[in-house]
Amino acid sequence: MPLRRHLLATLAALGLAAALPRPVPAAEPGAEAMIGHRAAYKLTLDKVRDNSDIARAEGVMLYEVVDACDGWATRQRFQLRITDRDGQDVETTSDYSTFETKDGKKLRFSLTQTSQGAVSQRIAGDAETTPEGGTVKYTEPEAKEETLPEGTLLPMLHTIRSLAAARAGSRMLVVPLFDGTSAEGAQDTTTVISAWTPPQANARFPDLAKLGSARMRVAFFDRDKGSDAGGASAPDYEVGLRYFENGVADDLKMDFGEFSVDGKLQELSILPNPC
Repeated sequence: MPLRRHLLATLAALGLAAALPRPVPAAEPGAEAMIGHRAAYKLTLDKVRDNSDIARAEGVMLYEVVDACDGWATRQRFQLRITDRDGQDVETTSDYSTFETKDGKKLRFSLTQTSQGAVSQRIAGDAETTPEGGTVKYTEPEAKEETLPEGTLLPMLHTIRSLAAARAGSRMLVVPLFDGTSAEGAQDTTTVISAWTPPQANARFPDLAKLGSARMRVAFFDRDKGSDAGGASAPDYEVGLRYFENGVADDLKMDFGEFSVDGKLQELSILPNPC
């Protein structure tokens, strides 16, 4: 799940899928374990930094992954209401959609973010990775092209590689990541991975009870700050979560710097495989 500070965009999944070329690419090893699903999360304030004016934060996030056979169509919708110590509310929303081919080489993306009902940001375009890095071509906020650094991963591929690293006993994955939530190209990421956990009882979500999982914390660093893939500078954004081996995530913690929020899984629906 590509969770990010801006999160989310609007573009129908089928429209995204139809816009990408055929034939069907060979899937990345591990893609077969990922499943289509819909998940709803309740967001609540976790903590605020010293001297912060934030008194309360609450919201919801809806995440959907559709197996389109030759790729993954995802949509994340995010709504957060922040209340300051004077009782003033600010509401932000994001709607973020992607289509990523199963070989992890092509991505179509669209993000729309609003604040107090007015559009504050739009990002859209498509990206393609190569052994040398690849390119991203933006259509919004302006038409431009950016070069991707060598080793760049797209969001679903990053999830698959992170799970593979966890099962192999690796404790860290350091790579550039491009997910379409930034108008400045790829970001450097450092993923710290806990030990692989065998299946555990799960009365609320029995579909997850037979699956192994691993907890991870992903830190994002803007490359224009000279972070060098998670170097000494502070991260721009961090997210902690538990990934199950089928790509479902729970126990989210999103750290925006000034404050962080918890995301608790409330509803989960497994979607049938159409392929």
